[in-house]
Order: sequence, then C-alpha cells, then structure tokens
Amino acid sequence: MSARGGFGVQQIDKDSVLSSYYGDEEVTAIITLKVDTKDADAVCEGVSLLRPAVDVFLVTGDTDIVVKAKFRNYTQLKRFLVEDLSSIDGVRDTKTLMVVSTFKERGEPNFVME
Repeated sequence: MSARGGFGVQQIDKDSVLSSYYGDEEVTAIITLKVDTKDADAVCEGVSLLRPAVDVFLVTGDTDIVVKAKFRNYTQLKRFLVEDLSSIDGVRDTKTLMVVSTFKERGEPNFVME
C-alpha cells in the first residue's frame, strides 16, 4: 500500500482478508520506505517518534528506510500507514511486510528445538 495512495476495490478486499486472518492478534510489520534523499534524516527522526516504531534504520539499496513496528491488531497497523506515515513529509512510497512467524528476535531464539 502506498502511503499516499487511495484505496481501490482490490485494496478493500485485501483488507478484509487480512483483518479476518489477523483478527485482534498482535501484528509485527517490517515497513520499507522510499524517501526524498534530502529528507532522509528528518523522515527517520519523525518515524522514530511514532510509538509503534520499534526499530528505524537508514539503509542502502532498493529502499531508504526500514522500520520494524508492533501493533495491537491489523486495524492499528492500517491506521499507522494511512494516517501517521502519510503525514510525514518526504515519504514517497511504502511497502509493508507482515510477520507471520518469529524464529529469532532481539538475539533470542523463539522456537522449540526437538
């Protein structure tokens, strides 16, 4: 979903499927941002001030900024993308990856070894 884009029929259908899949469960998302280069530091600072943002990295490659964020549910994630990120000047595009399973976090394995 683009931070600046609107919602078409396909997006509404996708939101319904994701809402029913995640329900009221906590959602962790990895969000990549493309920004205007001159605004990169300011965008990082602005995103860092948003409560759901756990980690914010300025990176090289196909994307400019990587954000790890945690939400109470899918609805909160959607609100973050549509309202919070879209209000930060310099954000040109976003891509959101929703975490399905966590195998290691903060250096700690998160699975049972048999």
